Amino acid sequence: MIQIQPSARALLPLLVFLALFIGTGTWLTLQGVEFAFYQLPAPVAALPAVMLALLLGKEGFNSNLETFFKGVGHSNIMAMCLIYLLAGAFASVAKATGGVDATVALGLSLIPGWALLPGLFLISAFIATAMGTSMGTIGAVAPVALGVAQAAGIDPVLMAGTILSGAMFGDNLSIISDTTIAATRSQGCEMKDKFRENFKIAAPAAIAVILLYLTLGSVGEAPANGNAIELVKVMPYLLILGLALAGVNVFVVLGIGILAAGTVGMVNGYAIGQFSKDIYQGFTGMQEIFLLSMLIGGLGALMERQGGLAWISERISALIARFTREHNGEQNEKAAELGIAGVVSLTNLCTANNTVAIIVASKVARDLAEHHGVTPRRAASMLDIFSCVVQGLIPWGAQALLLGSIFAMSPLAVVSMSFYPMALAVAALIAVFVKHQMRGKADKQ
Repeated sequence: MIQIQPSARALLPLLVFLALFIGTGTWLTLQGVEFAFYQLPAPVAALPAVMLALLLGKEGFNSNLETFFKGVGHSNIMAMCLIYLLAGAFASVAKATGGVDATVALGLSLIPGWALLPGLFLISAFIATAMGTSMGTIGAVAPVALGVAQAAGIDPVLMAGTILSGAMFGDNLSIISDTTIAATRSQGCEMKDKFRENFKIAAPAAIAVILLYLTLGSVGEAPANGNAIELVKVMPYLLILGLALAGVNVFVVLGIGILAAGTVGMVNGYAIGQFSKDIYQGFTGMQEIFLLSMLIGGLGALMERQGGLAWISERISALIARFTREHNGEQNEKAAELGIAGVVSLTNLCTANNTVAIIVASKVARDLAEHHGVTPRRAASMLDIFSCVVQGLIPWGAQALLLGSIFAMSPLAVVSMSFYPMALAVAALIAVFVKHQMRGKADKQ
């Protein structure tokens, strides 16, 4: 077995990837280009980094290439990519068959005027949880929410922040979101276990935000919704949520969800040919994250073999030891959880993509978790929570940019009212400190 020596030099390819991705986005932002951080596709930015990693290794190009292929073809990476495809197919078919419109119509029909903000938060949260995509949720709900805000006299900035908050709630908790898939597969835990761990932190944050929206959004009657209410079109969403929470294998859940959404559509005249096209459209919508996952998987394998990840883990472990007053497993576990939160947060600030941040930070997070007694479900939860916290608060993120374009306002204004990510960060930090404080008291007794 080859002894891996920690090496900061092995991190140069990752720095090249981040420099290209961030540098291009920053430059285009200064030029006034919309969606600047998304003009250079992340998989393209990863290619020079991969080439550099192949050349840096001391074992020769062919051996490095073999390591890269093993990383690309790792079972976790392949499973992750297949789940991406199925999740994209379900979201595409459900949207094409009217599931999103039906859910919005149902929600608006049930919301009284005095609860428009918390109601739209919950609608966005439900759709994002069921679809597994914050961007898809924002694209579907934001135009409706803008009309509601104008008709009811609600501050558009507050409404935009509400939709962003709900979308990030669902993105973080959804069992079929790409962030959940990346976090659970990389940390080696079941999605239902991560959901339960995550929910204990997310629920108090959501309740606090709902109470806040109740005080901020008191208006008259809700504007009439023109869409007919069709409960049957909402059923595929409810079905996959129920199956996933029951612990059914995610591949089975998504397969059944796709068939259920397609069947509901066919009852209403949805053609089989269009069904197949929408499934493929869902596949193509996941193309970028599919390719990036494979490239980052290979790059991660090279950096691990060349000692880059060992160097990061060594540095973070040194910090944990330095700032730990009591050198026992309990205290180290708390510090490791904070380390995982810090690594993924900093990566997300740089990449402006929460899924990319999780993929990049996942190996370091798993190493920290294994060395300091953090359970896989807890590590996955910390990864997902703090990536979504950052993603919901950065004005250069795709979610804020999309809402800004729909509401015709600055993305900075959008994130200024994004209360849920703020509340989630506070709830997560409290959970970390309270958990270990209570355990420490129990041990002393």
